Amino acid sequence: MDRFEIRGGNRLAGRLTIKGSKNAALPLMTGVLLTDQPFVLRDVPELADIANMRRLLAELGCSVEYTADNDVDSPGGVLTMRAVDETVSHARYEVVRTMRASISALGPMLARRGAARVSLPGGCAIGERPVDLHLRGLTALGADITLDSGDIVARIPRAGGRAGRLKGARVFMGGPFGSTVLGTANVMSAATLAEGTTIIECAACEPEIVDLANMLNAMGAKVEGAGSPRVTIHGVKELGPVDHRIIPDRIEAGTYMCAAAITCGDITLDNCPVDALMAHMDRLHHMGVTMQFDASSDPMRTTCRITAGRVLNPIEVTTQPHPGFPTDLQAQLMAVLCLADGNSVITERIFTERFLHVAELGRMGAQLYRQGSTVIVSGVRRLTGAPVMASDLRASACLVLAGLAAHGLTTVNRVYHLDRGYERMEDRLRALGADIQRTSEKEAQTGIASGMA
Repeated sequence: MDRFEIRGGNRLAGRLTIKGSKNAALPLMTGVLLTDQPFVLRDVPELADIANMRRLLAELGCSVEYTADNDVDSPGGVLTMRAVDETVSHARYEVVRTMRASISALGPMLARRGAARVSLPGGCAIGERPVDLHLRGLTALGADITLDSGDIVARIPRAGGRAGRLKGARVFMGGPFGSTVLGTANVMSAATLAEGTTIIECAACEPEIVDLANMLNAMGAKVEGAGSPRVTIHGVKELGPVDHRIIPDRIEAGTYMCAAAITCGDITLDNCPVDALMAHMDRLHHMGVTMQFDASSDPMRTTCRITAGRVLNPIEVTTQPHPGFPTDLQAQLMAVLCLADGNSVITERIFTERFLHVAELGRMGAQLYRQGSTVIVSGVRRLTGAPVMASDLRASACLVLAGLAAHGLTTVNRVYHLDRGYERMEDRLRALGADIQRTSEKEAQTGIASGMA
């Protein structure tokens, strides 16, 4: 099992290109199940989750070819796919268990093939994320849904002995914590092939939903209002080919912004989606971090320079659905606030148990006090390197950031979580001046044995 060894204290400086968005790419990839025509995605990052989705789609009867761009500063590779066997409709547990976004295959496969069987998904240990809103939405479109041996089994009733179609409907996607991004993507994708008009109320407004709508429209769909709480889809009989460029990854960009802040750095990000990061940039601005970007360029693909001094102001932040502060950047910002000059307050409203990194930061000398869904962060003068354990994808990034600023050696274990969402992070940080190495458990044990000898 791999780990990162980080000797902190280096000021990061340099230039990076932001990769294509993982969270956009995964539901986009399942769009291949909506058509039998050629399907091309560009700027696809080379990540563990992407590889798992490629494997899943191959099992679902799609030809899949990924051409990687091995340049560490490239936005990503090219994914060419096509559905060649539409008789397959079972997404098995062995594939699905590693990745929650596998549920995105349910709606497209049901709409096109008339039936789908998808194992209940896995993912990060950050609290409950039920799929009931997905199922409620597809049921509203006319699907018959049952659970069988841990699988979701969905079918479109046959009409007059012939294969039926989903029916347009009004679908409410709101839940106790707001809308669901993957649920909105699932229902929106399925509705493109439904008969009639579908209105999704309380739809997720995230940029990844807008990107999905843009791709579906390029295939011949009729989706209106993506990015707002009400999305309207006028169903069509079939969808055509597509060649689509994925939006940049706002969470990766936000993470490297935090890397500049925590190391008093000077980092320039190309292909940076500042338009999708306004809440995050607002909090960094109030902390005293300087950000400069070209206001005349495409705000989803611009160049942004982030510089930070030695004094960081404390702030308050509450995670919210987009356009509020993203839950996927809460852990990274917490690492930065550990070194702020005063007391900060972080409240988690999306996944209230998403605080497994708190104890690990405490091992590095951070002063954190949790009360339910709120953490008070009392800034300290310095963090100290220590062995820490990553519990999920974004907590891994949080601990890496803390290690970059800490005095001494930090060992971040279980970085396989990190590989799900950040491509070659150690190489990219090293290019900015970080002292970071990836080692395996076997290599570490060999080193210990050699020292003892």
